Amino acid sequence: MDTLAIPLFPLEIVLYPGEIIPLHIFEPKYKSMVRDCLSGGRSFGIVLFEEGNMADVGCLADIHEVLQEYPDGRLDIAVIGRKRFRVAKVIDEKEYMQCKADILGEPTEEIDRANVQRAITQHMKLLELAGHKVRPSIYQNVDRVSFLIARNAGLNLAQKQHILERDSENERISFLVGFLEEFIPRVQEMGEMRTKIRSNGHFKDFPSDEADTETE
Repeated sequence: MDTLAIPLFPLEIVLYPGEIIPLHIFEPKYKSMVRDCLSGGRSFGIVLFEEGNMADVGCLADIHEVLQEYPDGRLDIAVIGRKRFRVAKVIDEKEYMQCKADILGEPTEEIDRANVQRAITQHMKLLELAGHKVRPSIYQNVDRVSFLIARNAGLNLAQKQHILERDSENERISFLVGFLEEFIPRVQEMGEMRTKIRSNGHFKDFPSDEADTETE
Protein backbone atom coordinates (compact mmCIF):
# COMPACT_ATOMS: atom_id res chain seq x y z
CA MET A 1 0.00 0.00 0.00
CA ASP A 2 1.47 3.34 -1.09
CA THR A 3 1.53 6.25 1.36
CA LEU A 4 1.53 9.88 0.21
CA ALA A 5 1.62 13.27 1.90
CA ILE A 6 -1.19 15.29 0.34
CA PRO A 7 -3.05 18.57 0.88
CA LEU A 8 -6.51 17.89 2.25
CA PHE A 9 -9.73 19.67 1.25
CA PRO A 10 -12.68 18.71 3.50
CA LEU A 11 -15.99 19.41 1.73
CA GLU A 12 -19.64 18.45 2.04
CA ILE A 13 -19.40 16.32 -1.09
CA VAL A 14 -18.21 12.85 -2.14
CA LEU A 15 -15.93 12.69 -5.17
CA TYR A 16 -15.53 9.44 -7.12
CA PRO A 17 -12.66 8.20 -9.31
CA GLY A 18 -13.21 9.43 -12.86
CA GLU A 19 -15.74 12.09 -11.86
CA ILE A 20 -15.23 15.72 -12.91
CA ILE A 21 -16.72 18.43 -10.70
CA PRO A 22 -16.41 22.24 -10.55
CA LEU A 23 -15.14 23.98 -7.41
CA HIS A 24 -15.18 27.64 -6.45
CA ILE A 25 -12.09 28.40 -4.37
CA PHE A 26 -12.48 31.48 -2.19
CA GLU A 27 -11.01 30.85 1.27
CA PRO A 28 -7.40 32.17 1.57
CA LYS A 29 -5.98 28.86 2.79
CA TYR A 30 -7.51 26.93 -0.07
CA LYS A 31 -6.47 29.54 -2.61
CA SER A 32 -2.94 28.94 -1.32
CA MET A 33 -3.42 25.17 -1.51
CA VAL A 34 -4.60 25.30 -5.12
CA ARG A 35 -1.73 27.60 -6.10
CA ASP A 36 0.74 25.18 -4.50
CA CYS A 37 -0.84 22.24 -6.33
CA LEU A 38 -0.77 24.08 -9.65
CA SER A 39 2.85 25.14 -9.29
CA GLY A 40 3.99 21.70 -8.16
CA GLY A 41 1.73 19.58 -10.36
CA ARG A 42 0.30 17.94 -7.23
CA SER A 43 -3.01 16.31 -6.41
CA PHE A 44 -5.03 17.12 -3.33
CA GLY A 45 -7.48 15.00 -1.41
CA ILE A 46 -11.21 15.68 -1.19
CA VAL A 47 -12.82 14.11 1.86
CA LEU A 48 -16.39 14.34 3.12
CA PHE A 49 -16.84 16.79 5.99
CA GLU A 50 -20.36 16.83 7.43
CA GLU A 51 -21.74 18.07 10.75
CA GLY A 52 -18.26 18.60 12.17
CA ASN A 53 -17.02 15.12 11.28
CA MET A 54 -14.44 14.24 8.65
CA ALA A 55 -14.55 10.88 6.90
CA ASP A 56 -11.51 8.60 6.86
CA VAL A 57 -11.74 7.74 3.17
CA GLY A 58 -11.58 10.29 0.37
CA CYS A 59 -10.57 10.64 -3.27
CA LEU A 60 -7.48 12.21 -4.80
CA ALA A 61 -8.32 15.11 -7.11
CA ASP A 62 -6.23 16.42 -9.99
CA ILE A 63 -6.85 19.96 -11.22
CA HIS A 64 -8.31 19.25 -14.64
CA GLU A 65 -8.77 22.88 -15.71
CA VAL A 66 -8.66 26.40 -14.32
CA LEU A 67 -11.99 27.79 -15.50
CA GLN A 68 -11.62 31.36 -14.26
CA GLU A 69 -9.31 33.46 -12.12
CA TYR A 70 -10.63 36.56 -10.33
CA PRO A 71 -8.69 39.73 -9.45
CA ASP A 72 -9.01 38.97 -5.72
CA GLY A 73 -7.38 35.56 -6.14
CA ARG A 74 -10.53 33.45 -6.18
CA LEU A 75 -10.60 30.63 -8.71
CA ASP A 76 -13.11 28.46 -10.47
CA ILE A 77 -11.54 25.10 -11.22
CA ALA A 78 -12.62 21.69 -12.48
CA VAL A 79 -11.11 18.66 -10.77
CA ILE A 80 -11.15 15.00 -11.73
CA GLY A 81 -11.22 12.19 -9.20
CA ARG A 82 -8.37 9.71 -9.25
CA LYS A 83 -7.51 7.08 -6.62
CA ARG A 84 -9.23 6.51 -3.31
CA PHE A 85 -7.25 7.06 -0.13
CA ARG A 86 -7.53 6.60 3.61
CA VAL A 87 -6.35 9.32 5.98
CA ALA A 88 -3.54 7.85 8.07
CA LYS A 89 -2.38 10.96 9.93
CA VAL A 90 -3.36 14.63 9.80
CA ILE A 91 -0.44 17.06 9.44
CA ASP A 92 -0.74 20.67 10.64
CA GLU A 93 2.37 22.29 9.16
CA LYS A 94 0.79 24.77 6.73
CA GLU A 95 -2.17 27.10 6.73
CA TYR A 96 -4.20 24.38 5.02
CA MET A 97 -4.62 20.83 6.29
CA GLN A 98 -2.44 18.03 5.00
CA CYS A 99 -2.34 14.34 5.73
CA LYS A 100 -0.39 11.18 5.24
CA ALA A 101 -2.67 9.04 3.10
CA ASP A 102 -2.71 5.35 2.28
CA ILE A 103 -3.71 4.81 -1.34
CA LEU A 104 -6.44 2.16 -1.61
CA GLY A 105 -6.45 -0.47 -4.30
CA GLU A 106 -9.05 -2.90 -5.61
CA PRO A 107 -9.10 -6.61 -4.70
CA THR A 108 -8.58 -9.22 -7.39
CA GLU A 109 -12.06 -10.60 -8.00
CA GLU A 110 -14.27 -11.90 -10.77
CA ILE A 111 -16.86 -9.24 -11.50
CA ASP A 112 -20.50 -10.37 -11.47
CA ARG A 113 -21.36 -9.11 -14.95
CA ALA A 114 -25.03 -10.07 -14.65
CA ASN A 115 -25.36 -7.91 -11.55
CA VAL A 116 -23.50 -5.06 -13.24
CA GLN A 117 -25.97 -5.22 -16.14
CA ARG A 118 -28.85 -5.23 -13.65
CA ALA A 119 -27.49 -2.06 -12.05
CA ILE A 120 -27.06 -0.40 -15.45
CA THR A 121 -30.62 -1.28 -16.48
CA GLN A 122 -31.99 0.14 -13.22
CA HIS A 123 -29.93 3.31 -13.55
CA MET A 124 -31.11 3.89 -17.12
CA LYS A 125 -34.70 3.50 -15.95
CA LEU A 126 -34.10 6.02 -13.15
CA LEU A 127 -32.61 8.51 -15.61
CA GLU A 128 -35.61 8.10 -17.91
CA LEU A 129 -37.98 8.72 -15.00
CA ALA A 130 -36.03 11.88 -14.21
CA GLY A 131 -36.49 13.07 -17.78
CA HIS A 132 -32.89 12.61 -18.89
CA LYS A 133 -31.82 11.30 -22.26
CA VAL A 134 -30.32 7.86 -21.71
CA ARG A 135 -27.08 7.06 -23.51
CA PRO A 136 -26.07 3.40 -23.07
CA SER A 137 -22.60 4.26 -24.36
CA ILE A 138 -21.69 6.03 -21.10
CA TYR A 139 -21.38 2.66 -19.36
CA GLN A 140 -19.01 1.22 -21.96
CA ASN A 141 -15.25 1.00 -21.41
CA VAL A 142 -15.68 2.01 -17.75
CA ASP A 143 -13.49 0.14 -15.26
CA ARG A 144 -15.77 0.61 -12.25
CA VAL A 145 -19.36 1.17 -13.27
CA SER A 146 -20.41 1.53 -9.63
CA PHE A 147 -18.72 4.93 -9.32
CA LEU A 148 -20.39 6.14 -12.53
CA ILE A 149 -23.86 5.07 -11.37
CA ALA A 150 -23.45 6.36 -7.82
CA ARG A 151 -22.85 9.93 -9.03
CA ASN A 152 -26.56 10.47 -9.73
CA ALA A 153 -28.53 7.55 -8.38
CA GLY A 154 -30.45 9.44 -5.69
CA LEU A 155 -28.05 8.48 -2.91
CA ASN A 156 -27.66 10.71 0.12
CA LEU A 157 -24.17 11.71 1.30
CA ALA A 158 -23.88 8.83 3.78
CA GLN A 159 -24.79 6.33 1.08
CA LYS A 160 -22.38 7.91 -1.41
CA GLN A 161 -19.63 7.71 1.20
CA HIS A 162 -20.54 4.07 1.83
CA ILE A 163 -19.93 3.35 -1.86
CA LEU A 164 -16.58 5.16 -1.80
CA GLU A 165 -15.38 3.18 1.21
CA ARG A 166 -16.15 -0.26 -0.24
CA ASP A 167 -13.06 -1.86 -1.80
CA SER A 168 -14.96 -4.43 -3.85
CA GLU A 169 -16.75 -3.55 -7.09
CA ASN A 170 -19.11 -6.47 -6.50
CA GLU A 171 -20.04 -5.07 -3.07
CA ARG A 172 -20.66 -1.61 -4.52
CA ILE A 173 -22.80 -2.94 -7.35
CA SER A 174 -24.84 -5.14 -4.99
CA PHE A 175 -25.53 -2.15 -2.75
CA LEU A 176 -26.67 -0.06 -5.74
CA VAL A 177 -28.92 -2.83 -7.08
CA GLY A 178 -30.62 -3.15 -3.68
CA PHE A 179 -30.98 0.61 -3.31
CA LEU A 180 -32.39 1.16 -6.81
CA GLU A 181 -34.86 -1.71 -6.43
CA GLU A 182 -36.42 0.21 -3.54
CA PHE A 183 -35.87 3.75 -4.82
CA ILE A 184 -37.26 3.48 -8.37
CA PRO A 185 -40.81 2.46 -7.29
CA ARG A 186 -40.89 5.50 -4.98
CA VAL A 187 -39.86 7.76 -7.86
CA GLN A 188 -42.56 6.18 -10.05
CA GLU A 189 -45.17 6.64 -7.34
CA MET A 190 -44.20 10.27 -6.87
CA GLY A 191 -44.46 10.85 -10.62
CA GLU A 192 -47.92 9.33 -10.73
CA MET A 193 -49.01 11.39 -7.74
CA ARG A 194 -47.60 14.53 -9.33
CA THR A 195 -49.62 13.85 -12.48
CA LYS A 196 -52.81 13.37 -10.49
CA ILE A 197 -52.27 16.53 -8.47
CA ARG A 198 -51.44 18.52 -11.58
CA SER A 199 -54.66 17.35 -13.22
CA ASN A 200 -56.58 18.49 -10.13
CA GLY A 201 -55.05 21.94 -10.29
CA HIS A 202 -53.21 21.65 -6.97
CA PHE A 203 -49.70 21.01 -8.22
CA LYS A 204 -48.41 24.16 -6.52
CA ASP A 205 -49.10 22.51 -3.15
CA PHE A 206 -47.17 19.35 -3.96
CA PRO A 207 -43.90 19.00 -2.00
CA SER A 208 -40.76 19.49 -4.09
CA ASP A 209 -38.68 16.45 -4.99
CA GLU A 210 -35.56 15.83 -2.96
CA ALA A 211 -32.59 16.60 -5.19
CA ASP A 212 -29.23 14.89 -4.65
CA THR A 213 -27.02 17.82 -5.58
CA GLU A 214 -23.35 18.42 -4.89
CA THR A 215 -22.28 21.74 -3.53
CA GLU A 216 -18.88 23.21 -3.12
